[in-house]
Amino acid sequence: MTMMTMISKYTSSCNCTFNINFHIMWTTKYRKKLLSSDMQEILKDTLVEKSNEIDIIIKAIEIMSDHVHLFISTKQTINISKTINILKGYSSYFLRKKYPQLQQYKSLWTNSYFCESIGYVSQKSIIEYINNQKYK
Repeated sequence: MTMMTMISKYTSSCNCTFNINFHIMWTTKYRKKLLSSDMQEILKDTLVEKSNEIDIIIKAIEIMSDHVHLFISTKQTINISKTINILKGYSSYFLRKKYPQLQQYKSLWTNSYFCESIGYVSQKSIIEYINNQKYK
């Protein structure tokens, strides 16, 4: 595991400086409102705990009765699809173990998810910056 140091909004490892963030959202199967307030709080704690284990940082989290929103910061080596599957799989396993009534559902989460990369600079700014490189 590489030691990382926070420098401003960027993170550095031995040979790379990066700022990698994602907004992630997934829903319960068929958007069923399965998650009570108690389950939502337990799920938050579970996701934070698992995120720490797999070395990602949750910057924001909100859970509703039928979906989850995360804003995470990651290393440059992360496989985001694998990470989301780990979070969804572990959280489903944990919730089903703690709340037996959820075991009646074949699947807690839908197979799909939403993921968007987020940075500090807009796409427009980056395109303008790249297009203007020759003129500097």
